[in-house]
Amino acid sequence: MLDLLSIYLLNLVVTIAMFTVLVFRALVEHKNYRLMWKELEWKRTCDTAGKLLHAEKSLFTKVEGGEELYEMLLELFSANNK
Repeated sequence: MLDLLSIYLLNLVVTIAMFTVLVFRALVEHKNYRLMWKELEWKRTCDTAGKLLHAEKSLFTKVEGGEELYEMLLELFSANNK
């Protein structure tokens, strides 16, 4: 009877350890998912801002210092001249 109890306890310990590892891996994957999602959102924002900047270039060039502002915004949003 003692051998059977020790096998059950060992099984319980192994099951708890596996569950702990799975929870830890899920937390790591969730963190990576959030990081990738933020990166994708920033890329989408940069693309949109770049299109807007290229479309409204004439608006920036009409204002004093607008050309420098335009270049800085292009650099900020990584929207180099295409």
